[in-house]
Amino acid sequence: MAWENRAVDTPRPPATLADVAERAGVSRQTVSNAINNPDLLRPDTLARVQEAIERLDYTPNQAARHLRTRSSHLVGLRLSPPQEFTANMAMDRFVHALVEACREAGYHVLLFSGGRVAEGEQPDPLGGYDDLLRSTAVDAFVVTDTYLGNPQTIGLARRRAPFVAFGRPWDDPGATHPWVDVDGAAGVAAATEHLRDQGHERIAWLGWRPGSRIGEDRRAGWHRAMTTLGLPTAGLEAAVEDEVLAGGRAAASLLESSAPTAFVCASDTLAVGVLGALSDRGLRPGRDVGVVGFDDSQVAQVMGLTSVRQPLEEVAVHLVAALRTLLAPGHAVESGVLLQPTLEVRTSSTRG
Repeated sequence: MAWENRAVDTPRPPATLADVAERAGVSRQTVSNAINNPDLLRPDTLARVQEAIERLDYTPNQAARHLRTRSSHLVGLRLSPPQEFTANMAMDRFVHALVEACREAGYHVLLFSGGRVAEGEQPDPLGGYDDLLRSTAVDAFVVTDTYLGNPQTIGLARRRAPFVAFGRPWDDPGATHPWVDVDGAAGVAAATEHLRDQGHERIAWLGWRPGSRIGEDRRAGWHRAMTTLGLPTAGLEAAVEDEVLAGGRAAASLLESSAPTAFVCASDTLAVGVLGALSDRGLRPGRDVGVVGFDDSQVAQVMGLTSVRQPLEEVAVHLVAALRTLLAPGHAVESGVLLQPTLEVRTSSTRG
């Protein structure tokens, strides 16, 4: 078998700082200044160096930059324990959105856990944070657990650790840290109004047990909309654990005792439980009983479940913008941003 004599393409080695300096006709220190202190250079010199960087596709050595500036360009995010028996995938979608937003801003996300928790014990709310603070491994944190009484934000503030939060400081109205949240009450109100537009008057609320500020906020949206629409609420609500089976049992009880013609749920998990209860009774979602969930999970999309969708991609962009401002000395940071969700209408809530 004869072999053809072909030239083998070898990948070009990555450009170095020296390559950029040679192409731009400047010193290595000038290239370094263009990357780290561009204000020191004349506009024409900076433009020449930037053109050389772009032409050569030069990437500065992040490890060397870390030693020089004490900046890791890493953002820490603690992972919450996995939730069994739920349809909640909102956190997965948020993590992907945050990783992408950080990448575009020149940062990377470092995921960490709070450590193992023995059965029957409560997790340490600051577990994992102190280790990273001692090692200066990250520049800042994104906090996602902002439930009532959570000491994470208070603990990080006392440690003077830079952080932003996905979620309002529910129990600390005087908090000054940057936060971004979604108006869950507005989303649930829109869901309730949508069901009323479909002809429903007995619209039940299926929410979480007391103690969750997020859950209470979403319930407030249902109650406000029902009151505004002049619809009854007595006997038309239940509070359970955020599990499919619990949602199904609560829906079955409400169907027997109060005969609602529609359900608004605090999560897609509870809404999936409602769909199961309807199936057990031979009722068809949408045509017979309207159902709306919250979070617009992949499960909701596959099952044709109408759901309130949080703009998690927009949340991530605002959080990263706040982080960049927070890490730039002398710049004022906007304390809070409240974003509006949308209602993704599918067959589970429409009678047509």
